[in-house]
Amino acid sequence: MDRNTVIGFILIGLVLMLWMWLNAPPPPPVNKGAVRDSSAVQQRAPVPAQPEKTEHANIPQSDSLGKYFSHLTGKPERTVRVRSDQFDGVLSSRGAAITSWILEGYKSWYGAPVNLLNKTASGECDLLFYSSDGKLIDTKYLSFELAERDLKEVVLKEGDSASVSFRLNIDERRRITKTYIFHAGSYAFDIAYTFEGMEGIISNYEYQIAWENGLAYQERNSIDESGSSMAYAYAGGEKTEIDAADFDAAPVKQNVSGRVSWVATRNKYFCAAMIARYPESQGAYLEGTRKKMADHGAQEYYTIGMKLPYLGKPVETSRVTVFLGPLDFNTVKGLGVGLENVMSLGAAWIIRPITEYLMIPLFYLLHLVIPNYGVVIIIFSIIMKVVLYPLTKTSMKSMRKMQALQPMMEELRQKHKDEPDKMNQATMRLYQEYGVNPMGGCLPMLLQLPILYALYSLFQATLQLRQANFFWWIHDLSIPDVIFKLPFSIPIFSITEVSGLALFMGITMFVQQKTTVTDPRQKAMVWMMPIMMTLLFNSFPSGLNLYYLVFNLLSIGQQAWFNKVHKDEPVRKVEKKKGGGFLARMAKNLPTQKR
Repeated sequence: MDRNTVIGFILIGLVLMLWMWLNAPPPPPVNKGAVRDSSAVQQRAPVPAQPEKTEHANIPQSDSLGKYFSHLTGKPERTVRVRSDQFDGVLSSRGAAITSWILEGYKSWYGAPVNLLNKTASGECDLLFYSSDGKLIDTKYLSFELAERDLKEVVLKEGDSASVSFRLNIDERRRITKTYIFHAGSYAFDIAYTFEGMEGIISNYEYQIAWENGLAYQERNSIDESGSSMAYAYAGGEKTEIDAADFDAAPVKQNVSGRVSWVATRNKYFCAAMIARYPESQGAYLEGTRKKMADHGAQEYYTIGMKLPYLGKPVETSRVTVFLGPLDFNTVKGLGVGLENVMSLGAAWIIRPITEYLMIPLFYLLHLVIPNYGVVIIIFSIIMKVVLYPLTKTSMKSMRKMQALQPMMEELRQKHKDEPDKMNQATMRLYQEYGVNPMGGCLPMLLQLPILYALYSLFQATLQLRQANFFWWIHDLSIPDVIFKLPFSIPIFSITEVSGLALFMGITMFVQQKTTVTDPRQKAMVWMMPIMMTLLFNSFPSGLNLYYLVFNLLSIGQQAWFNKVHKDEPVRKVEKKKGGGFLARMAKNLPTQKR
């Protein structure tokens, strides 16, 4: 292998590592004392079942609500608690809004129940429209009345459904009714909006249903969670998304026209979505901002809105389905509306199909018989090694032939050291004589890349790894496993904590490089690649590092077995093909140096 080829491979490796670094989740922010998510400052105390009855900080003045709605504020708040095996929610008569939504069986990183709603804000599934007297009305500021005045709690058992209705009475004949319909065993529920006698009040023949404050953060690393937080609209089978990636910049906005199936916002592992049922939506609105938080943290806030037509009938009803729950692939796909597209499973044209139709079913199938996800990952690694065995075996054969030809290639270099063109022609003839493809060791690696990228997407998006214990110090397979902290920060990578699995993976990579790299001119690669990859993988989820560690150990074993079997096997010339083959044509087309 000549110098230019070595330099080429080094550059390819650097590009690959740069890509991985740019896509790697950032390391957790570090603060003196306890490390914590910036958003958790507001969530450290356990979330009560029913929040305190406080007034909205931004209630508009009466004159801003106009003649129809100015009398509908400031009334005493009533709440209704709705419980099932999946959630524990609180509905408020102020705005007829959801004020708390706790997911059963899920904990935030600091141990409190997961409450998906930002407790310092309000505005979930509220109505926005212009009144005929020119006022912008947001129903989150208005006081509704409970249809069942004495209703305080609804408990859903298996097979149950229940509804809770709130009424906004403008006068005796004109009102808006907002009805929640809940179903046991589901994170999805319906909301029906009924307009009676509103044809003279709602103008522009349009209103919006808005979710205004995104989702509360639940993970330790708020920068990492911000990297996953986005807002989406799905129309005509096409997904539109926005990402508020810049701190304190102008809000990122996007209008979507036409029939919209759903709008959604997510954080790392949870999602809020509004799915149009009837009438058909005629557009959507997305907006997002990113704010700096304490301890070098970040939080992104997203507003999603669905535009619906108002036909001006004496009585008309619209209905949406709201999903407010975990981003479990089977759960969101089961809704049948394409909501699984909010999950980051890799590039749609090649990576995502591998992840969706191969990796995820296999991963779930293994867990049916193996309860520990760490063991599932180990078995998963073994299966993937078996699947990739033909490719790695081909790569090993090609590399072995290249190593066997090194003495002959060195002779050619010495013989033609002042004639590079002749040396290239002689090298190609040598490859042809012994049936060696100089790219034979790299092509199998390139063919593996889609699978490796699919694995990266799988481990980044798998909810089941969240807070999944393996053994000893590895108590959460979705975050880096920290074995000790550094008294300094490693430049460029900003590493202050050391991952045990990433360190062990780097050691196995060094052993692997040591057994495969025999060219003295490439000895720097033996230690350079393991160091770089260890630094890159240090902030990866421990589940992903566990996979690569096991995969490397299997590769070392495969290489040792291959070397033993083919130890005394001589390299032989091959029978010449008619026409000379690809390498012969390459050698023939190489330019001849003129003197």
